[in-house]
Amino acid sequence: MKPNIRELRKKYIDHPPEGLTSKDIRHRSEDELLDMDYFLNEDDLFNDEAGAEGFYIF
Repeated sequence: MKPNIRELRKKYIDHPPEGLTSKDIRHRSEDELLDMDYFLNEDDLFNDEAGAEGFYIF
């Protein structure tokens, strides 16, 4: 399920990531925009993973 691309594009046009401009965001394809969003939020995806607190079972 793809997130709402319009909302995602507006989010990054209003607050572009460091090194990009709102013009850059306007010209990105949907796939490029989704990839960018994934990599910018990659750390958030693994916050709930086991071992994140430094507890490991061997």
